[in-house]
Amino acid sequence: MSKAERPDQPNAASRFNEEAATYAVRGADQPDLEGGVAAIRNVLKTLPAKPGVYRMHDARGDVLYVGKARALKNRVTNYTQVDRLPNRLRRMVSLTRSMTIVTTNSEAEALLLEAQLIKRYRPAYNVLLRDDKSFPFILLRADHDFPRIQKHRGARRHKGEYYGPFASAGSVNVTLNALEKLFLLRSCTDSFFNNRDRPCLLYQIKRCSAPCVGRIDKAGYAELVADAKAFLGGKSTAVQAKLAKEMEGAAEALDFERAALLRDRLKALTFIQGSQAINAAGIGDADIFALAHKQGVIGIQAFFIRGGQNWGHRAFFPAHIQDSSDEEVLTLVLAQFYEEVPPARLLLLDRELPEADLLAEALSERAGRKVEIAVPQRGDRVRLVAQAKRSGEGALGGRRGETPPRGNLWGGVAGLSALSEPPQRIEIYDNSHIQGSNALGAMVVAGPEGFIKGQYRKFNIKQVATDDDFAMMREVMERRFSRAQEEDPDRDKGEWPDLVLIDGGKGQVSAVREVFERLGIEDVPYIGIAKGPHHGREGREVFHFPDGRELTLPVNAPVLFYLQRLRDEVHRYAIGAHRTKRAKAITASPLDEVPGIGPARKKALLLHFGTARAVRSASLEDLQKAPGVSAAVAQTVYDFYHGGGE
Repeated sequence: MSKAERPDQPNAASRFNEEAATYAVRGADQPDLEGGVAAIRNVLKTLPAKPGVYRMHDARGDVLYVGKARALKNRVTNYTQVDRLPNRLRRMVSLTRSMTIVTTNSEAEALLLEAQLIKRYRPAYNVLLRDDKSFPFILLRADHDFPRIQKHRGARRHKGEYYGPFASAGSVNVTLNALEKLFLLRSCTDSFFNNRDRPCLLYQIKRCSAPCVGRIDKAGYAELVADAKAFLGGKSTAVQAKLAKEMEGAAEALDFERAALLRDRLKALTFIQGSQAINAAGIGDADIFALAHKQGVIGIQAFFIRGGQNWGHRAFFPAHIQDSSDEEVLTLVLAQFYEEVPPARLLLLDRELPEADLLAEALSERAGRKVEIAVPQRGDRVRLVAQAKRSGEGALGGRRGETPPRGNLWGGVAGLSALSEPPQRIEIYDNSHIQGSNALGAMVVAGPEGFIKGQYRKFNIKQVATDDDFAMMREVMERRFSRAQEEDPDRDKGEWPDLVLIDGGKGQVSAVREVFERLGIEDVPYIGIAKGPHHGREGREVFHFPDGRELTLPVNAPVLFYLQRLRDEVHRYAIGAHRTKRAKAITASPLDEVPGIGPARKKALLLHFGTARAVRSASLEDLQKAPGVSAAVAQTVYDFYHGGGE
């Protein structure tokens, strides 16, 4: 394509592409402001002036927005006064074709339901808390005479006490390791516990009291559990004083072995107390939130304090914050965050919220106890909030350093790929294998707000030689886009890329060109990114285009940094998937291929015959004699290895 024909040139014939413009619109229908207002007014006819939650849907039924109101009729009426709406909400109204209304008993209940529905539907016009990871907890089980301490994520199905949340799995692991040294509680499973006849290694290294073999009685273990509960509940000083007194008593009684054990436990306690980066003594249980806002990006820093101990911190970067005040964003983030995480008794914020009382009422209702929201004015609490504020500003600065402003960055990507407008979806591809073994292809997806990890895909190479990188790329692209043509020929699901980025050079680009020509795809741009001289150690990546052009960007170009990050992400994902596949292959057994053989029967056969080869050569009569193997299963295994199977 010559420069005069490029879409970004003012006089180009393809300057305006109606089909592409239509595709950029969310929903299955064209924007129609009058139609949206009419749909809303139709709902208003039967709308009560009661608290509740409303959902706006586009022509396809997708949820555009979830909102709550003290009086539904009054709130929804505002959307019909389009002259007072910002452009973003005006566009939302133009796409609205129907509404769903749910009435509630109170505004606090509506706030809780709103957060739940936003988490479920993730609407395009709501402020979204972009963090789908569940927070880890420490669980002290209560369903055994000798309770187990363990890390826990997800639903709370087990009986026991949960302590958290912790900001990360690393924070939990550090605390668990220290707790095992301090209180000598078991961490093994019940089945492992029930089948021990001698102490395991954890007892030898003084991280377990070995209740499984009677090295401690039930009463002694219950005392350790009580100490652990007191410590996790914030009474570390009392636990420390008790251990010190017991150590002195053991030393006076010349029981130096026990005194040494108590000394090591005191060291573990001192380590936990000294490893706190944040001094929160006297605070009790509290969650601290501070907001930082710079150049259209918001970062919210959270500290989790339990029992006066810092259990970690995490930064959040909410999406879809346009036309929303900082206070509104913080309110919505808190409501969504506590949708799955139990709130602390005290929430310390860096600013007053207009709906603080409503939020406190809603969180109290969810927790089943009083939750207080406060903005500290003096003392240690002010210091903690200020520290959270500084951390949030630092995290925001780091994120902005990693990701330049959206307009500049995506405009640069559009200019590099000759797109008429910034892309909304970029797909990046790479292959991974070791000398042709366990080969697979990988696809990651990036959007304006970051990586879309729920749409990552991996492709097990099935048809071509796994030591041919070009053939593997052809297979991956063939499978990806032939399926896209079948499932989304009209491209109205938002799953077609605006740009394809390939980790590779001329060969990989040629492979993609062959596939696209065969499938008749002419409007999906693609670029290869290959390491430059000295294997890319100088950061001089070379971009390869379908027409044979090569381009090298300045080493300090923000667009180069961003595209390198995309390339590195697909590389990381491909290598991780390859390692998982390789590890699975190492532990695989020929019995895995036999239909109807699960883990239990496979184990029974291996225990009886010793090896998979012996199972394969066994007679039908011998297979039937194996414990836990029925006659039908024995026949299935025999047929599989002797011509009756596939």
